[in-house]
Amino acid sequence: MPTPHRFVSLALGAALLAGTAGRPGAQGSSRFDVHEATIAQVHAAFRDGRITCRGLVEQYLRRIETFDKNGPALNAIVVTNTQALAAADDLDRRFSRGGLTGPLHCVPVIVKDNFETMGLQSANGSLSLQGFISHKDAFQVARVKAAGAIVLAKSNMAEWAFTPYETVSSILPGYTKNPYALDRVTAGSSGGTAAAVAASFGTVGLGTDTGNSIRGPSSHQALVGIRSTMGLTSRGGVMPLSLLADIAGPMTRTVEDAARVFQVIVGADPGDPVTADAGAHLPQDYLRALDRNGLKGARIGVLRAAFDTATTAPEVLEVFERALADLRAAGATIVDPAPVPALTTQQAPSAADTCRTFKYEINRYLASHGDRVPVKSLAEVLTSRRFHPSVRRQLERADEIPDHGPDSEACRADTAWRQQVGAAVTAAMDAQRLDAFVYPTWSHPPRLIGDLNTPHGDNSQFFSPETGFPAIQVPMGYTRGGVLPAGLTLFGRAWSEPTLIRLAYAYEQATGHRRPPTSTPPLR
Repeated sequence: MPTPHRFVSLALGAALLAGTAGRPGAQGSSRFDVHEATIAQVHAAFRDGRITCRGLVEQYLRRIETFDKNGPALNAIVVTNTQALAAADDLDRRFSRGGLTGPLHCVPVIVKDNFETMGLQSANGSLSLQGFISHKDAFQVARVKAAGAIVLAKSNMAEWAFTPYETVSSILPGYTKNPYALDRVTAGSSGGTAAAVAASFGTVGLGTDTGNSIRGPSSHQALVGIRSTMGLTSRGGVMPLSLLADIAGPMTRTVEDAARVFQVIVGADPGDPVTADAGAHLPQDYLRALDRNGLKGARIGVLRAAFDTATTAPEVLEVFERALADLRAAGATIVDPAPVPALTTQQAPSAADTCRTFKYEINRYLASHGDRVPVKSLAEVLTSRRFHPSVRRQLERADEIPDHGPDSEACRADTAWRQQVGAAVTAAMDAQRLDAFVYPTWSHPPRLIGDLNTPHGDNSQFFSPETGFPAIQVPMGYTRGGVLPAGLTLFGRAWSEPTLIRLAYAYEQATGHRRPPTSTPPLR
């Protein structure tokens, strides 16, 4: 169980802020508002003396206190970092001696609950892991800290990352709400990070994506999310769902901020063998891809196989057609449709379809942490009964099947299938001379909380996860009278992140669709 000194309640956070109101950082905070602030704007404010790191962190803590458990009560934050202000004070001292300490100097980061984070609980959304505090940081958490960032809070998630459709867990009672419409879902499983970043509870966030969970929540909250090429970013220290498809990466309000975080987190990690080839594709300067004219001369294919079904909502198609017109107006050639001829089905062969790795991977993950974790296996999770009722049957089914490790016949077949899909996508892009494919991230607006019956419209599960190729989600506009966000996915060849960032940035700059939710306005 967590010890009382480890975590600060949100109420205590408010008292802490009140007690520091007369300090220089708090006074400086009135001259700079963190609402919708970018990394570049924060750093400019430090240089100009308009705010200190302490003042910045205090403002974000105040926003969490005001909007997460009070007011609209987004329910996005599991725990805040009691040491955040001490870390801010240290960064202020270092800044006074030599300026910015790194590319993410004093950038408050919201981190999903499945990333190991020293000093903070990492529970994967489950009461069965309540109190687990790792002795090390996940690779990406360590990278952002080394670049000067402060982990401000851990965010709610769909428990065990099982669902892409909603964010509900046992570690935090109730659903996480979409700040654009409080009766709507955030999507899952990184919905807590998405809601928190959209509401300016932090400057940027980290999420994970096995089939949807960076891109889907980013779309529902008008954010930018990057799912990298498999092997460019590490999953080390992230609780697994399926290592065949798990990816971790940034969720931000702008493409530029996504690129800044991405620059820091890419790279080989000895703790994650899949990253062994990353060095051959690095270093890259992803900020050089931020070209307002980046769509000029680009060839972008409409991947209708990803979204064109009988249930696709007309209002989403209308927004998407406007997006295509905007891409053309910015100088891109649109190839519509852009088929993948060698791919006649999106259904894996029956042998590959039996590869179910969760039991194998989570048992080994839990065992690796010994007595630090309250449960040592999936069987012990089930025996504990400490999980949300909605995940019970999925946990039971996972425990009933045999262990499927990477060397099992089923998983070897699955790997071969993924390579076949990747080859088909690459051949189609080469034949049509495409820089990227494009499609709406969802075919339907965000559903009402509790609705699991109407079509979800998730378009993210197949192409990027099955190939291991990168995709970036960027705001595309709004449905339901301009209220509910809709997103655009750009999907490309392996290792084509610079191209995707260039296209996404140019589209973002040409359209400016991102706007903040009205439920979490600036504080006065």
